[in-house]
Amino acid sequence: MAATEQKVKGTKKITKKQVRQEVFTRLSGALEEYKNKLGEKKFETKIKKASKLFAVDLTKAFKKDLKSGKDKKTTEKTN
Repeated sequence: MAATEQKVKGTKKITKKQVRQEVFTRLSGALEEYKNKLGEKKFETKIKKASKLFAVDLTKAFKKDLKSGKDKKTTEKTN
């Protein structure tokens, strides 16, 4: 998640699609050995479903971190 973490630190808006694509690439790389057992088409559909589920929660977490980071910065400026 290095790319997404950099975007969060840079306070750029991160999309579900970007998170989903990164999760997909990481999962498919980590589970490469199972591709032959399941078949390429089934493997990709299963990984897509899993990455969609992860992306929803990860995007919420990134947005929450961004929001709390902005709140901390504004309270530090006022103090």
